[in-house]
Formats: sequence, structure tokens, C-alpha cells
Amino acid sequence: MDWALWGLAAVAREAMLFAAFGFLVGGIDDLLVDLLYLCGRLSGRGGRLSLDRLVATERVERLAIFVPAWDEVAVIAQMLDAALRSIDHPNYRIYVGTYPNDPATVAAVASVAARDDRVRVVIGPRPGPTTKGDNLNALWRALGEDDARTGVTTRAVVLHDAEDVIHPAELRVFDAMLGRHAVVQLPVHPLIRRDSHWVSGTYADEFSEAHAKLLVVRGALGAGLPLAGVGCAIRSDALGALASARGGAPFDPGSLVEDYETGLYLAQLGFTGVFARVAERPGGALVATRAYFPDDLEAAVRQKARWMTGIALAGWDRTGWGRPLAIFDHWMRARDRRAPLAVVVLAAAYLALLLWSMSAAAYWLVGVTVPPVGPVLSRVLAANMVLLGWRLAWRVAFTTRMYGWREGVRSAPRMVVGNVIALLAVRRAAWRYWAMLRGSDPVWDKTAHRFPLADGG
Repeated sequence: MDWALWGLAAVAREAMLFAAFGFLVGGIDDLLVDLLYLCGRLSGRGGRLSLDRLVATERVERLAIFVPAWDEVAVIAQMLDAALRSIDHPNYRIYVGTYPNDPATVAAVASVAARDDRVRVVIGPRPGPTTKGDNLNALWRALGEDDARTGVTTRAVVLHDAEDVIHPAELRVFDAMLGRHAVVQLPVHPLIRRDSHWVSGTYADEFSEAHAKLLVVRGALGAGLPLAGVGCAIRSDALGALASARGGAPFDPGSLVEDYETGLYLAQLGFTGVFARVAERPGGALVATRAYFPDDLEAAVRQKARWMTGIALAGWDRTGWGRPLAIFDHWMRARDRRAPLAVVVLAAAYLALLLWSMSAAAYWLVGVTVPPVGPVLSRVLAANMVLLGWRLAWRVAFTTRMYGWREGVRSAPRMVVGNVIALLAVRRAAWRYWAMLRGSDPVWDKTAHRFPLADGG
């Protein structure tokens, strides 16, 4: 019995030690980002412009909006109609990528194109689903054909998804910033469904912090800017250079996260990017892309697994570490890839908590005092409690600023929901990555979409 108690306590102690030091390293990593952000704010950097301070270009050149669409009949027509009504720009065209074996989506796009010649339906050469990168390459070829036929050079490509609500002033921001930068990324604001505060709200919490702090710090450090795949513009000359480097197609059809990789590769080619936080008016809401993200556990796990596979697992061999001696860029890429390790640490923590509770109960039953954890582990646990409180305060503050105090309060317990999603996603990600290593072709593992305006969202 003594050996069983000792063994249980020993395993619990080792699991707790591993988890505690893992949390400490991750907490210090996050703390450094927080301190850099605070330094930037105190020095006057990292704030936001407003539309009235943007310098308009003298000549408004054409912009092309790319919308890849596989099985999007439920939302694509509403999205296009809303965009055509609201976008404040005189010279743009929307290219929608469809598939020959998805006639319902093709018909929905064609019905809008018949009413408005600013919409162009592009039917790809292969049955779907392929990957989003493959779809975008078909759109790039169609754009090149149109530019050659009309003699008009499209200035930049804007990326969006079929469920996005495009801000009316978005293209005006791109016009003003594409002269100095080859890539412009706007913030993304996930919408929280009233019947799914706990799952859809996790995206709001994460993006509130990432798109108000982390990308701001990343830009200030000069690290490569990963794109979100929506609400971003890439100049045509940059995409042309990327296409030349890749043998004719700018987007990698073998990637699960072509948006993330595109931003990093453009930085390696020497093209500058900017994360643009522009307010509609001084002190007003940001010019941003709004959309519903997955609102149930299964869909959220699938999406997080795709991100984890493409960025954290495949990223090691697909994108490497970028420019030599670019320390800050290496740091940010390491942060991007820490998700699987963070999940292992998290699982160890939950295991340690379970085993420690079982050990304490066993010792209590036999009337023996539970062995102390030791001074080193005690100090590490105390430091972790402080860092956890700090992290919760930041999460609540950023969510409150974007969504109000009610969602800010919910954001603290939602961290547990986010942890559960990550734990479930890592297994799916590992299997997908293993399949990729064995030569399996990547497939567009999309989730069902809902357009906000359809239900008053």
C-alpha cells in the first residue's frame, strides 16, 4: 500500500513539475509580448489612424476581390449582394472561384453576376474540393486573362471568404496604404452568436487580443506578417513575384494555410506588410472584416486542427525559419508553432490535477499526511498563478474593449472552453499531419457557414 501511495504521488509530482515549468516558459513568452505592447503604447506607437487622416490616391486603380467558394450556396449570393451594396469604391471587381461539381454554388454566383457585371464567376478546371490555394490560383489566372484582354492592370488582389461582411471603407484604406506597402491586413472581428456564447465567443476572445496586440507587436518588430486570409490586400506586383518564384502560381495548392504562408514568403522576398488599424472616425469602430466563426464544438475542433496542422506542424518543414539572423521573426514563428507543445503541457496539467487529487484522497483515507510539493515547485506554481492572473486580466480587457463588459466577463471561463477545443484538435491535427507525411493530398476541410445579415447578426 505504501509503495502504491508513493508511486501515485511520484507520478503526480512529475506531471505537475513538467506542466508547471511548461506554463512558466509560455507565461514569460506572453509577458514579453505584453511588455513590448505597453512600451509601444507609452511611446505613442501602436495606435489607430482614422479615415479622415488617410491620404487618398490621385488615380483610383482597379482592385480585384477574390472569394473562393466550395459548397457555399447558403451564403454566397447574400454575401455578394451585401458587398455590392455597401463597398465605397468606384473601381473594383469580385472574382468568385467555384467548381464544376458544385452547380448550386455556380448558379447562385451566376444569378448575381447576371445583375451586376462587377461579379465574375470562375469555374475551376478540377472537381472540388481541392484546397483554397488551388482555388485562388484559378482566380489569379482568370484575372490575368481579363487584364490582358482589356489592357487594364489590376493594382491589387483582396482576399475574402464567402461568409464575410466587407466594411464599406475597406478598399479606401487599401488604396491609401498600398503605395507604401505591398501587403495590407485589416483586423478581423468574429461575431458572437447569441445562442453560442461559449464556443463562438472563444474566437472573439482570441482575435480581440491577437489583432489588437500581437500583430501590432509583430509589425513593430519587423517580423513577417502572416495574413488572415480575409480583409487583406496584396499588390499585383508582389503576387507576380511570388508566382515567378513558385513556377507560375502565387498560392501554394499543397498548403492548408496558404494565407499564413503567403504573408511570410512575401516578407522573405523583401515586400513590406502592414497591419492597419484604421477607425471610421476618431474614437470610432475600426474598419474590419466581420464574420461568424464555428459555433459548435465539432466545427471548432475541425478548424483549429487545420490551423494547427498547417501552421504548427507542417510549418516547420514548409516555411522554415525565414531570413537568417532575423531574431524577432524567428521568435514569432516559434510562437506560431508552440500550439502542440502547449496542448501537451495543458494535458499534463490536467493529468497532474487529477492524480494529485487521487493521491490526496488516498493519503487521507489511510490517515497519512500528504507529502509537500517542495520549495522549487511551490515557487514555480506561485509564479504561474501570478502569470495566469495577468493573462486573464489582458484577455478580459481586450474582449471588453471590443465586445462590451458582458463578453469580457465571459472571456475568463471561456479560456477553459478554448483549452478543451485545443486538446481535442491536437489529435486530429496529428493524424492529418501524419497523412500528409505519407503523401496524402490536402483537402479543403471547410465548415458550414452562415451569413450575418441573414439572421440579423
